[in-house]
Amino acid sequence: MSADVDLLILGGGCAGLSLARELAALGGCSPSVGIIEQRVAYGNDRTWCFWGDAANPGTDLVERQWRAVTLRARGQAVTVDCSRHPYQMISASRFYDEALQAIARAPQIRLETGVHIVSEPLRINGLWQIETAAGPRRARQVIDTRPGAAPPAQDRSPLLWQSFHGSEVTCVAPIFDPATATLMDFIDDGSQRIVFTYVLPMSATRALIELTVFSAAAVTPAELALPLQRQIRARVGSHPFKVERSEHGILPMGLIPEKTKKQANYLHVGLMHGAARASTGYAFQRIQRWARHCAAGLANGAPPVGHAPDRMLMRGMDKLFLSLLRHRPDLGPALFVGMFQHTAPDSLARFMSDGAALGDYLRVIAALPALPFLRQLGRNLLCAP
Repeated sequence: MSADVDLLILGGGCAGLSLARELAALGGCSPSVGIIEQRVAYGNDRTWCFWGDAANPGTDLVERQWRAVTLRARGQAVTVDCSRHPYQMISASRFYDEALQAIARAPQIRLETGVHIVSEPLRINGLWQIETAAGPRRARQVIDTRPGAAPPAQDRSPLLWQSFHGSEVTCVAPIFDPATATLMDFIDDGSQRIVFTYVLPMSATRALIELTVFSAAAVTPAELALPLQRQIRARVGSHPFKVERSEHGILPMGLIPEKTKKQANYLHVGLMHGAARASTGYAFQRIQRWARHCAAGLANGAPPVGHAPDRMLMRGMDKLFLSLLRHRPDLGPALFVGMFQHTAPDSLARFMSDGAALGDYLRVIAALPALPFLRQLGRNLLCAP
């Protein structure tokens, strides 16, 4: 029994395609790769955003960017000039198109769509065998990017879940400000959750409007559908509008690192395995960094690698912040508004983008009230195993 490919990627979403496009760029240095994806076709099903760098634009996939962002809470609003680190957006359709074209040009990489995996992978005679509805696939190495392939065990459950449901709408009237993105417009719905609206205006008449919830339990799109409709109507008023598309997702915030022994040449990556920043949910740029690093290693004969662990200071700050939000969600709006209001924009962007230096961390800490965090730190220490 021989291997069909050197490397099999399970799941052709952001992580799987990002690695594949990096391997495609390596040409003949890349191992042979197969990608199994259950969807039949790719569509514009999501957006990815991150803080850019005006001095180093980075990727030509960026479709929109905003040089100012706004937060609102309880009658207070703060607008931040982020010209040096604009808030940037990539649409799924543009990313998918670019990745699929790169894969199509690489003879050593094959993408199979509409293929379902029907049983758990098995290790047989030194190879991994994946049973699919289209027959078995065998590989020397497997990278599993499927979000539901290995749900977090009880002792790895995140501190919070970030659940969102949004619609891109076109309105007949020019009601949106295309120069400013609304990151958080907080809503007091009387629940023990943090709820806010997120608005990315594409033009004066078109915007993505999302309802987002930070909560101890994940929230389904069906639960968010009616509140989202209310938020859309609150923004467009009596003007007619059309929903162009919708998107939804659930992100873990603060997963406990895995302690289980990794299996030989079988690796889990993606949102449930360190792709997303714990305190923000931002994942796209982190996935790109992982894909470049992993592809370079594979080209040199090294085994696949997972997402790099966050630095200790970042992990500690994120855990404390998320613990406080879980214990005192009522403080969330004021904490976020205060952080954006009192932290220098450059430091804030670096902090949100995993590029913070010690001085940036200190500026963020100085912008937040000390007492709630000290109390939460005490609770965390008392509850530590």
